Amino acid sequence: MNTIDTVKTYLLDLQERITQNVLSRDEQGQLLKDAWKKGPNETLQGHGESRVFDQGSIFEKAGFNFSHIRGTKLPPAATKARPELVGAEYQALGVSVVMHPLNPYVPTSHMNVRYFEAETPEGKKVWWFGGGFDLTPYYGFEEDCVHWHQVSKNACQPFGEEVYPDFKKRCDEYFDVKHRGEPRGIGGLFYDDLHEWGFERSFDFMQKVGDGYLAAYLPIVDERKDMEYSEREREFQLHRRGRYVEFNLVHDRGTLFGLQSKGRIKSILMSMPPLVKWEYDYQAEPGSAEEKLLTDFLINREWV
Repeated sequence: MNTIDTVKTYLLDLQERITQNVLSRDEQGQLLKDAWKKGPNETLQGHGESRVFDQGSIFEKAGFNFSHIRGTKLPPAATKARPELVGAEYQALGVSVVMHPLNPYVPTSHMNVRYFEAETPEGKKVWWFGGGFDLTPYYGFEEDCVHWHQVSKNACQPFGEEVYPDFKKRCDEYFDVKHRGEPRGIGGLFYDDLHEWGFERSFDFMQKVGDGYLAAYLPIVDERKDMEYSEREREFQLHRRGRYVEFNLVHDRGTLFGLQSKGRIKSILMSMPPLVKWEYDYQAEPGSAEEKLLTDFLINREWV
């Protein structure tokens, strides 16, 4: 089994495990499986399966996509930092997950793990791993944030003491809504261009991140999904979802890569929430839980 096949086997299993965990918790929603394939006459070749779960009692919308693409025209989002890859033959495969809960007390979460491999026109082989996960709460609970980051730290621990602080910092810096001057959420882990550890160790880390996401997120879902909420909490959730949309469309490199490479638009925009609201000059009530989210949680804290 070559390296691509090894990574692909893990990613398909991860997609299935995440799917089953959602279905076992939320029997009300509907799961759409949309398998796709791009042929040799198209600019971008490859295949994958988009899975979208919606109208659930826990998850208003959730998506778990697998894709494996091939091409020779890397988009600017990929070649900006690697100009030597212009014109290179490449393969990219990964799983991308976004969970948008119905209950405002359950945070939105995102996870992505991916592998990239290319051969330059000069015959040099280049590869790397990337990914991570992050949490976007609408109402802050200290114990949830500590749990999320403790699992993040545990996933990194076998790879060195410096790994968690480094990848946490990268996550805080990346998931930043720069035009708003605020973090998207409470962070987690983010890494890219990981190759210096060698293939086996780097692949092992990918698996720790993918498996760690389930261990980090599902206990929070189970703890918060039955909390009672009112229209006030729901309205604030829709307001904060606007920040999520803004980040994805303006700053997210994965979204830009997909759009620039002429990928499947409906799969790329799977990450968008089903409902969102922009209120002109929204101001949280002083001393409220809504204000506390901004002052106590969305501040790039050290949680563990």
